[in-house]
Amino acid sequence: MVERKAPGLAARPNRARIDGIPRADGILGLGARRLAMRAFVAILKRKAPLDEVFDALLVAHPLPVRDAALAKAILAVSFRRLGTIRAALLAHLSKGMPKDEHLTAILTTGAAQILFLDTPKHSAVDLAVRLAKADPKTAHAAGLVNAVLRKCALADADDVPFLDAPAWLAERWKATYGAERAERIATAHRQSAAIDLSLKDTSPASLARWAEQLGGVVLPTGSLRLTDKVPVTELDGYAQGEWWVQDAAAALPVKLLKPQPGEHIADLCAAPGGKTAQIAAAGAKVVALDRSGERLQRLRENMARLGLPVETVMADVLDFTVPPFDAVLLDAPCSATGTLRRHPEGAWIKSVETIATLAEMQRRCLNRAASLVKPGGRLVYCTCSLEREEGEDQAEAFLARHSDFIRDPVSPEETGLGKAVTTAGDLRTLPYQLAEWPGGGKATPGLDGFFAARFRRR
Repeated sequence: MVERKAPGLAARPNRARIDGIPRADGILGLGARRLAMRAFVAILKRKAPLDEVFDALLVAHPLPVRDAALAKAILAVSFRRLGTIRAALLAHLSKGMPKDEHLTAILTTGAAQILFLDTPKHSAVDLAVRLAKADPKTAHAAGLVNAVLRKCALADADDVPFLDAPAWLAERWKATYGAERAERIATAHRQSAAIDLSLKDTSPASLARWAEQLGGVVLPTGSLRLTDKVPVTELDGYAQGEWWVQDAAAALPVKLLKPQPGEHIADLCAAPGGKTAQIAAAGAKVVALDRSGERLQRLRENMARLGLPVETVMADVLDFTVPPFDAVLLDAPCSATGTLRRHPEGAWIKSVETIATLAEMQRRCLNRAASLVKPGGRLVYCTCSLEREEGEDQAEAFLARHSDFIRDPVSPEETGLGKAVTTAGDLRTLPYQLAEWPGGGKATPGLDGFFAARFRRR
């Protein structure tokens, strides 16, 4: 499934039609649309992550692989372009959006296909009408669904980036980064993310060899970016554990930590294990901690595939007390507003209150992490958030609380992204960075929004 931009915008490469999806319920593609609609409702109601909700519903309502992929593509673009989709629907709804959540979901997922996916428009309208008729609560509105979606099919979607970010979030970005950079952030978040790989062997020769073998390009950060979105489990090197999927920005905090062979290092909130793998591949003895048994099991499976020895501990960071480490990495739970390209639902299930609650948790986790660092040791704090409360403000407040720590400034040479280093010496990547680089070719631009600060205990 390939997503495209709205009419009037530059088309994305490698467009593909979705014809030929295996039949569900005896009607081509209906099962996929029903699953997308159900998941859309559940995500907003539970304020839960897309992957978590989708996977649970797929277990309850199994579909063929290609149908499931279609459903997830519809769901992802429905959230990624939700503001624009709502504006397009409201232009043809005299009484505003329906109060019935299922009817709203039918209209939204239907419009998502018409405006942003290579779905035959008549098919998207027909299947949306069928969904409405199949539910007694929405059957009366089948005519409305038909009329509104047909009108959407004849119109262009507005190219207004901030439409696709909730107003509260857009205003925060404007206040923090200025209007121009905020708009570039919002524009970047309207695109799906590239697939980046981290290699066990990070030598230039290894990077060049795998780039040629997998059809990728080497980024200035040292990650390998694939130029085509393909099932990674089918690629050379996956089964042999030569590499793992990890966004280029997410790979930077461990580069700042600089793990050395034989060092004893703690990776707090470690699952699913990309950073753990980096530390272990450098030859350090790593303890990977996470409070989720399910996520920790996924980490163990990843380390087994990669052939990397790792000690795992299921515990809450706040309860973790062990002898001091040479270095500690804290990838703290956060609002994840820097990863909306990958998790577009995040913008619509979180709030200002969410950020305040998480910031308090991060403060407490940082205090605990500091207690685990031996004198002279290193501490790297990072989040995939664009919010100052979870990044720059946390770093300054930490130094004010802990006179036994000093900031160890990051240099541009360490990141490969000179503009991503702040005047204070912290790392701050923004989603629109890596838009262009020598040798970029046709690779998808951008990277996750990340913050990282490095401290050293006196």
